[in-house]
Amino acid sequence: MHEEVIFAGFGGQGVLSMGQVLCYSGMIEEREVCWMPSYGPEMRGGTANCIVTVSDKEISSPIIGRFDTVVALNQPSLDKFEGAVKPGGTLIYDSTNIIDPPKRTDIDIVPIPASEEAVKLKNTKIMNMIVLGAFLAKKETVQVDTVLKALKTVLPERHHHLIPLNETALKRGKELALSPEPATA
Repeated sequence: MHEEVIFAGFGGQGVLSMGQVLCYSGMIEEREVCWMPSYGPEMRGGTANCIVTVSDKEISSPIIGRFDTVVALNQPSLDKFEGAVKPGGTLIYDSTNIIDPPKRTDIDIVPIPASEEAVKLKNTKIMNMIVLGAFLAKKETVQVDTVLKALKTVLPERHHHLIPLNETALKRGKELALSPEPATA
């Protein structure tokens, strides 16, 4: 197993957290991992992305130009990274925030109304866990139970009471990604 993914969106959407959780999960499962964040100088609202590699073998370089999976949480990220998905790869995007959907026909395109679902779950901060759940449905990189263990490491202890809500969000994301016709906003 070797998965190269980029999570991209605005700062404050939990892009870097998604990557961290995936990496910690990979470490718990004794895999090789690499996490390379990139973000603008803004605290909120600026661009943010992180490249994550999870593998059963040694990882040669954190620098990647083409990805097995692109996860885009906003239109600028989709516009920038749609072309970076390897043919036959996967593009997962938050259909609530994307006006101009992807056009490629040589990849698996997975629209997830993550922001809309987060509102239904009464906490917009779990949108990233809905998307991570969708990613795990399409790419069985790590187990959901492992992600829940990793959250205990990534989240400050004062937020551990939110882990059950994060579990609900992960499961909802998986359901949306596996539904025959994913809902769009």
